[in-house]
Amino acid sequence: MKKVYMIGTFYVLLVFGLYALSISLLAAAREGALDGKTFTGEMGEAGKDKGDKDELIFKDGKFSSEACEKYGFGDAPYTTTASGGATTFEADTVSAKEGKMHWSGTVKGDERTGTVVWTKEGQAPIDYWFKTELKK
Repeated sequence: MKKVYMIGTFYVLLVFGLYALSISLLAAAREGALDGKTFTGEMGEAGKDKGDKDELIFKDGKFSSEACEKYGFGDAPYTTTASGGATTFEADTVSAKEGKMHWSGTVKGDERTGTVVWTKEGQAPIDYWFKTELKK
């Protein structure tokens, strides 16, 4: 009876330990994983080959687009997940006059690619792409 109790206790502790480890690894991947990095490149409307210059900045757990700042879009918290050598991120920047931009991208090595969906009351959503590289 004592042996069965010890085995049961061992499995409970093992499961709890693995759960705690997975939670801490997920938290480390989500909180500021890209902080201190700036990416430069282009952002353009979907279906168009050429875009405008942009600089995407990750700092203090927040994301911002330099090109969108002139339209009132400020910085916003971002989340990340890591898998297979790549880090994906998401952020929602907001402008009081221009609506919301939902950013979704992947960082692999020094390159970052992704999409942006701009929504504003009274207009259909507009899709954008971006392609940037780590600023040296």
